[in-house]
Order: sequence, then C-alpha cells, then structure tokens
Amino acid sequence: MIPLIKPIEWQGDKVLLLDQRKLPLQEVYLSCGDYKGVADAIRDLVVRGAPAIGVAAAFGMTLGAMGIGVSTYAAFEDKLHRVAETLLGTRPTAINLRWAIERMLRVSQGMRNNGLPAIVAAMKDEALRIYQEDLETSLAIGRHGDTLLKNGDTILTHCNAGALATAGFGTALAVLYRAQEEGKRIHVYVDETRPFLQGSRLTAWELQKYGMQITVITDSTAGFLMQQGRIDKVIVGADRVAANGDVANKIGTYSVAVCAQYHHIPFYVAAPCSTIDLNTTDGAHIPIEERDPREVTHIGHTQITPAQVGIYNPAFDITPASLISAIITERGLARAPYPDSLRSVSSWSG
Repeated sequence: MIPLIKPIEWQGDKVLLLDQRKLPLQEVYLSCGDYKGVADAIRDLVVRGAPAIGVAAAFGMTLGAMGIGVSTYAAFEDKLHRVAETLLGTRPTAINLRWAIERMLRVSQGMRNNGLPAIVAAMKDEALRIYQEDLETSLAIGRHGDTLLKNGDTILTHCNAGALATAGFGTALAVLYRAQEEGKRIHVYVDETRPFLQGSRLTAWELQKYGMQITVITDSTAGFLMQQGRIDKVIVGADRVAANGDVANKIGTYSVAVCAQYHHIPFYVAAPCSTIDLNTTDGAHIPIEERDPREVTHIGHTQITPAQVGIYNPAFDITPASLISAIITERGLARAPYPDSLRSVSSWSG
C-alpha cells in the first residue's frame, strides 16, 4: 500500500508538516528549520496524533542537534537535554513523545566517543528510522486488525487515528484501509469530535481520499445509532496505554466505550507498542492535558458561547480496560488480562 497522505516529511534538513489546523479547506505545509518551530507545531496542533508527535519530536531532536555549535560532548549533551525539555513540554499525555526523545538521547549517549559530526549524523539516521518504522507499524496494525472485521461491517470511529496521526497510514484507520484493500465493504460513521473537530474535519477528509463510504455524525448521535443496531464495531486510537490496559484517548472516547458495552458492541483500540507505557500502572496516573478555552468558545473566529462563562476543556479522557475488547498492535492482539498480554507484546522481538 502506498500512502496517499504525507503529514510529515524530512526534506533538505527541514521538517515539512501538513498544517492540520487548516484542513479540510486548505492543504498547506509548514516548514520547520529548527527544533523550536517543531515544538510550536506540536503544541499548536499543526501536527497531532501520538505516533506523528513521536516522529515529529525525533526530527525536532535532530534539528536541535544540528543547531548546537559547541566543541565538547559535555556541552553538546547539556544543550541537547535543553532541546529535549522544550519538546517534552509541548503535550503531556501522548507517551510517544517521550519514547521518541529518549530513543534519540540514547543514540547521542551511545556515540559520545565518536565526535559531534558523527553523533548528529547518527541522530538524523535514527529519526528517519523512526519515521520508516512508523509506516511499517501502521501496516502491521492494519493486518492484525483486519482479522476482526467482516464484509459489510459498519464501524464507528472517534477523533482521527489515521494517516494524519502517524507518518502516513494510521492506527485505527489503517485497519479500515486494510479491510478495503482486502475487498471488504465497510461503512464508517465518523463522529465530529468536539471541540477541535478532528473527526468531521480530518477523518472525513482522509477517508474520502481513500474512497471509503462514510457518514459524519454529531458526537451525541453515536449512542442513538447503537440503540438502532446500526453500529457493528467501534475502533479508536490511543495516546497512551497504561500497564493495566486503561487507555487515554481523545475526550469523548470513554462515553463511546460505555455506550458500546451497554449495547454489546465490540470496542477496539488500535495503537503501536510505543504507546504502551508499562511504567504507568493505570489510567489514574496518566496526565490529562487541558487546552485553551477558546477551542470550546469559538469555531474558527466565531464565538459560540456567552462571554465570561466557565470553560473546562480536557483534551483526553480515560477508558478503563474493562470496556475494551482488544488492543490491536503491530505485534498482534492484546486481550484481557491486559497486564499479561501488554507485557507480552511489548517484550516480543520476533
């Protein structure tokens, strides 16, 4: 499968990012020539989705290393850690951000006796490797997830867990793309995903590019469709998976999962193993990012709420493991008991 969408690329020692704030009306790329530009892009949702954030952070670390003008490794390491801290401070919930940055730091530390030019070159190679691995991971998730779908299924998805959230294929949507490639007829209900509208703006745009049959709904319609028997399965992505199987994903995921369980509908999470955080025991210990109230009070430049009302805008919620039928990874399906199955796929090296 060839990716139709390239949300992030390395070109000429710069990072090109498809500006997801402007979709679906404009397809505009932002060029970042330094790590601060990448950090701003992550924070401002130019690039979003846990795997894509990880790839962007790896490229950001490379740009940061390229801009360090010192002569000793000690000075280089000190400044590189400052670069890492800046990138880590952008978004706290997605574990892929830390995973990628720590991986880049290990490359630097492992090359400390090879000279600074060699370290920078090795970091660039590692970032490109992370990018390529993400593409391959998405395809593997698609293959494993496809086994859960049958011809004629109607799928509900929440937020955007597709090409735009990764290096080019997706997690939850990779499963749908694989099913389509295998000749299965799949109808996808896309909920709008307030307040940033990742579903109606991004997922609908992306699925349309792939020629899939879609219907956009408001968030509050999902339960009604389930009640009518019009949803066969739910597939979502994840920003972090705790050791016990609790999942942090876009706000509203928990509500969908509760409705799915009530109506006996399988609820699947698709995520790369890099999203599994075995050091976090359960969802209660996952930090939840709270974003700008303006995302709620405005749509574009139009204010939709009364002035000076209180606003609560968490970006994510926690879906308990008990509501999840399976977690689809590039190494296979993890099922309850999740502490065992997640540890197994995380340590698998085949």
